[in-house]
Amino acid sequence: MTTLRVAIVGAGPAGYYAADHLLRQDTVPVEVDLFDRLPTPYGLVRLGVAPDHQKIKSVTAAFDKVAANPRFRFFGGVELGRHVTVDDLRRHYHQILYSTGAQTDRRMGIPGEDLVGSHPATEFVAWYNGHPDYRDHVFDLSAERAMVVGVGNVAVDVVRILCRSPEELATTDIADHALEALRNSRVREVYLLGRRGAAQAAFTNPEIKELGELPDADLIVRPEEVELDPVSRAALDASPDRATTKKVEILQEYARRAPTGKRKRLLVRFLVSPVEVLGDARGHVRALRLVKNRLEASDRGPQAKPTGEFEEIPAGLVFRSVGYKGVALPGVPFDERSGVILNDKGRVLDPETKRPRLGEYTAGWIKRGPTGVIGTNKPDAGETVALMVDDAKAGTTLHPVAPDPAAIERLVRERQPRCVSYPDWKTLDRLEIGRGRSSGRPRVKFCTVEEMLKALGR
Repeated sequence: MTTLRVAIVGAGPAGYYAADHLLRQDTVPVEVDLFDRLPTPYGLVRLGVAPDHQKIKSVTAAFDKVAANPRFRFFGGVELGRHVTVDDLRRHYHQILYSTGAQTDRRMGIPGEDLVGSHPATEFVAWYNGHPDYRDHVFDLSAERAMVVGVGNVAVDVVRILCRSPEELATTDIADHALEALRNSRVREVYLLGRRGAAQAAFTNPEIKELGELPDADLIVRPEEVELDPVSRAALDASPDRATTKKVEILQEYARRAPTGKRKRLLVRFLVSPVEVLGDARGHVRALRLVKNRLEASDRGPQAKPTGEFEEIPAGLVFRSVGYKGVALPGVPFDERSGVILNDKGRVLDPETKRPRLGEYTAGWIKRGPTGVIGTNKPDAGETVALMVDDAKAGTTLHPVAPDPAAIERLVRERQPRCVSYPDWKTLDRLEIGRGRSSGRPRVKFCTVEEMLKALGR
């Protein structure tokens, strides 16, 4: 059987898990080329996981094992639509898989959302994690109060980083520019805002426990906002869930605690929704206007409904973390409403006929939307790869005119001479770890493409 040549676009967890599934199966001989627009692999594991959660990043050791396979290659710094097109990939591969994640935040859709000092949470996360696209972003940390809208894991990461002391952050791989800015931060009070109740909060029990143990910040919860309302109680009685019950108990215990006088205060609020970001005469954020909510039962579970009771909290910084959506790729069918590639279980669909496009597939958040944790991408990629193998066995693949591995390499290096290979990345990896060693940090990241290339002697 001819060796199946597969291009994967997007070197985050979904891309690696798909490559792993492909290289492990022994039904069809396969070679995988993994492309990413950044010179560095790992996607959100490098650029999204919080710097104070190093253990989660250890999954990269498994990714490196995938990359050590002689039938695997990495083309870093190569962007679809800029350096190569879908048509280029069709000429060189039997199958193409897109795994580019969910790269933008959903908007709150309220007045004042674009005032200076109002930001998507993911931009802040990318900035403190050293993403080259956000190296020069500026976040004004001179305000004393910051508001974080949303109670998912990204929102929790943001409040934790704002509430950590400089000494705590200095032992992590946080980007140097962010460490310096946070060292000089004047933020002393941080709000985490949930539109529904404690029982519906998306954060996990370990995450909320961690917030309750921050050395530099007192966690403050209002007792009346974490009481189990009748709607939530009925929902829990109908489908009991131990983790949710425990989460409510943890929050109720926090509500009974007295602040101990730590340097910062973290206030977790429930049953409130922002209705307007208020600005000053300069167009900067000065306050957030909230409406208090009550819960109503629905076939989708308890839903937040505004009560008509408002409050205004002065603040100089607002981060929204109310959901994420994918970005369309040039030449790839996209569902704008749901923010994912148009697909059926991983097979990319033609928008006109709704039938699968020959040889095109997707995996990860760009396939299913932003749900689950890093590991959720493994079975998701497995589902897609099973279809790819079935199609390969049936002979329903693309028929590339130049499947020779050397042909695509020539094209890529001609279009993008600064392309980064996996051995190049491992050199950068060793250099970053070396840079961190003297200060007791896991690594000190290169945060611009120019820095990376210079370190490689380019």
